[in-house]
Amino acid sequence: MTRLRFLISLVAIASLTLLAACSAKPRVPKSFLSDRQLNLEEFFEGKTVAYGQFQDILGNVPRRFTVEIDGTWDGETLTLVEDFVYDDGATEQRIWTLTKTGEDTWTGTAPGVLGVAEGIERGDTFNWKYKIDLPIKEGTMRVNFDDWMWLLEDDRLLNRAYVSRFGVRIGEVILFFEKL
Repeated sequence: MTRLRFLISLVAIASLTLLAACSAKPRVPKSFLSDRQLNLEEFFEGKTVAYGQFQDILGNVPRRFTVEIDGTWDGETLTLVEDFVYDDGATEQRIWTLTKTGEDTWTGTAPGVLGVAEGIERGDTFNWKYKIDLPIKEGTMRVNFDDWMWLLEDDRLLNRAYVSRFGVRIGEVILFFEKL
């Protein structure tokens, strides 16, 4: 019986360790990886293309996509018209309206987004959080996005989004943006 308890304890510790490792996410930096300064309004003004995929927590990649983005900045509002084309031929359009609310803070709305998305820019990093009813084949699925973007070069941006449902991570979206 003690051997069984030992094995159960070992499995529980291994499971908790794995869960803790899977839950680590970036933080808004106090120091920066580069001297670049990400300015969303400058990066996304004009044409941008992104290539991405969704990966579930088991490592499966059920969906890949391309996004063509047309951005306009009027001095206060950044509007992003995103046209998605998925590898299965499905298409989707999402139009974001982002408002700069401070020197390094943003809010935004888009169809399907519940409430207001909030973001913060720091150096070469941007963190964007929101809840959305995401379109899926069976209808929609309500999920939370914790998006992290890093300016790699003046015309390239890496995005890693942690996707969760009911507080449990269900996968990640990896995107690579390139300014055209």
